[in-house]
Amino acid sequence: MTLEPFGARLRRAMDERGPLCVGIDPHASLLAEWGLGDDVAGLERFGRTVVEALADRVAVMKPQSAFFERFGSRGVAVLERVVQEARSAGTLVVMDAKRGDIGSTMAGYAEAYLREGAPLFSDALTVSPYLGYGSLSPAVALARESGTGLFVLALTSNPEGGEVQHAVRADGRSVGATMLGHLAAENEGEEPLGSFGAVVGATVGDLSSYDLAVNGPLLAPGIGAQGATAADLPRVFGAAVRNVVPNVSRGVLRHGPDAVALRDAADRFADEVRTALAAV
Repeated sequence: MTLEPFGARLRRAMDERGPLCVGIDPHASLLAEWGLGDDVAGLERFGRTVVEALADRVAVMKPQSAFFERFGSRGVAVLERVVQEARSAGTLVVMDAKRGDIGSTMAGYAEAYLREGAPLFSDALTVSPYLGYGSLSPAVALARESGTGLFVLALTSNPEGGEVQHAVRADGRSVGATMLGHLAAENEGEEPLGSFGAVVGATVGDLSSYDLAVNGPLLAPGIGAQGATAADLPRVFGAAVRNVVPNVSRGVLRHGPDAVALRDAADRFADEVRTALAAV
């Protein structure tokens, strides 16, 4: 059964719950802060606690696949359960796996995350376009078919990203701007929101030279521990701020394992985002 398009489901969730996305990032250091072992049991306790505390109140949850994969097949099995429980509890799941390849390999990644019924089926997937945007075609096609979405790395928050993303092509456009242009084309005419979004870091700085009006969501890492605040969002994203999905991870997760403390931290960030948007 094909789902309602991801963009429409995301817009509704953002309107009802606010746009906040909370990461599920079981760093070894966070497991230790929670008093958990750096093992599969600790991983499962961490992931399922975050889901139980927050999945009924935030629009989006974003598990970082790498922190589960490092435990091998048992860690991936935990990730499967975390994704399924989060979706069952009513939140949208963006799998942060940053997959990027060509041809049948890209199609295989798409099948793993975007084909309904797959063990890791998620509402959206982060992808890397740096083998050429066209290399993402199998994922784009399956996302359209299944009602899921993609978040394409465009202007990321890590300082190293600039050497690729700000590089200028022969036509005078930067690589990052080119990716945004592709996404605008994918989302043309979609209402209320397209399903193909960009990853644009809240810590990138001045984005006035970039056209962020891609008619799709803008996943914005960098809130909290990386230094950006909700109050920065209108300045960074300008007229596109209503489509921003601000992501916070450590700023919420460090308050665990107490579920009430996790909820209180997420609510504080959500309130800060609402206040920032109300001023626009």
